[in-house]
Parts: sequence; structure tokens; C-alpha cells
Amino acid sequence: MSDLDDFFVHTVTVEAFQDTNGYGEPQYAAPAVVACFTEAKRRLVRSSTGEEVVSETTLYTDASHETKFPPGSRVTVGADVATVITAGAFTSGDLDLPDHLVVNLDRGASRNQ
Repeated sequence: MSDLDDFFVHTVTVEAFQDTNGYGEPQYAAPAVVACFTEAKRRLVRSSTGEEVVSETTLYTDASHETKFPPGSRVTVGADVATVITAGAFTSGDLDLPDHLVVNLDRGASRNQ
């Protein structure tokens, strides 16, 4: 149990990106429900390839979920389906502070533009 569990008042469904098939279509792992805190705030972030991308939503969750959020993963937040731009774990080391994962998402596919 994390010291931050009380703050994870939202849930998302994540389908971890695995690979592409022979047609170039993305393949995902089975859906997993993850408790988190979501922040709908636009910010400029760098993707795993170094490209500047606008993130529309940031998720904060327990660091143990890091393997569920590789770049390209599909995340359902409410009625929106978004894609993971980048995810990074914040660990405190010897400071004994709560570790957490920050996940930046692109614009949800079902949002109005």
C-alpha cells in the first residue's frame, strides 16, 4: 500500500502497447483498471523520441504500475480514449518519501476539437 493511495480518487483503464502486427496495426495487452489522480491540464512535453507534443491530461499513480504505461498505450479516461506520450517514475531513494508514476497523455480520441 502506497502513502498516496488516498489521493488516487479516479480510475482509468489502460491497454499496454505491445507491438504492431504485420499490417502495422498496434497490438495491446488485456485492459487493466488502475487507480490514479487525473489532471486535465495542457502542457508541452517531450515524447520518447524527443519530439515536443502537447499533453492534455496527466495521470499520477503508484510507481508499481510503470510497466502498464509504455509509450503508445491506450488509456480510457472517462469517455475519452487517449494515448500515452511518456511515463516516468519518481523515486525518493533514501528520503523515504512516497514514490509515484507520472503519465502524460495526448488528446482523447472522443473529445470534441
